[in-house]
Amino acid sequence: MTFTETLWLILSVFGIFSIVIIITRIFGLRTFAKMSSFDFASTITVGSVLASIILNSDYSLAKGGITLVAIIGFQSLFSFLVRKNDSFKRIFTNKPQLIMFNGKILYNKLKQCNIGEDDLTAKLREANVHGFNEVKAVIFESTGDISVIHNNENKSIKPEILTNIETDILND
Repeated sequence: MTFTETLWLILSVFGIFSIVIIITRIFGLRTFAKMSSFDFASTITVGSVLASIILNSDYSLAKGGITLVAIIGFQSLFSFLVRKNDSFKRIFTNKPQLIMFNGKILYNKLKQCNIGEDDLTAKLREANVHGFNEVKAVIFESTGDISVIHNNENKSIKPEILTNIETDILND
């Protein structure tokens, strides 16, 4: 690699990261938050564009900047539509799933979410759960994360914590 190529690479990195910072300031922190499968796809796409801009000498900073603005603009429009339109939200976002409730593993939900029992118990250990009887609820979030609500003081879960969660077990 020549000195000129090295200098161009360094300037490209500086330029494209400056563009990303400006875009993030304009569109907000959610730009790279892991909130939904769409956000995940956007983040992967942005990473791919960044790599192309930096490593491909045929890809200009202006073209890359326009591409990034288009991707993140589309993500912002998508997020707006999800917030404002219930039908759009229902079609394009995953609903969190209850996979354990009151110390009982909901095996049908584990299977439906493609989660193994070993993965669940690993998350319980990570949440410092000592026994299933401490578990109030485990939720497989729409982001792919697993949330564990537990206590050994027998506190109940406030209904608003389970808002928008697939809770058909509670209706049985």
